[in-house]
Amino acid sequence: MNTTMTATRPGRQQQHPPSPTLTNRAPARRVGLVDRLALRLGVALVAWSRRPRELDSRDQLARRVQRELSTEQRERQTQRLMLQLLPPR
Repeated sequence: MNTTMTATRPGRQQQHPPSPTLTNRAPARRVGLVDRLALRLGVALVAWSRRPRELDSRDQLARRVQRELSTEQRERQTQRLMLQLLPPR
């Protein structure tokens, strides 16, 4: 086993500055009630502004549901074929 890679050489030690202690740091800021309410109001306004302007018609909803059902059916068929054709793990 080569110990020269893990051992530190006497002249090559790095000098790091001392780590800051708790007394040197700035005190942690607390978020006030007004700030939290403002944030929630802002998020609610963004969500409200991104709502759909027009409602989908019944035909569009029916087509969407039919498309999702056919997608699920294709995925189930694909999985069934994979289980039948692929070798077991």
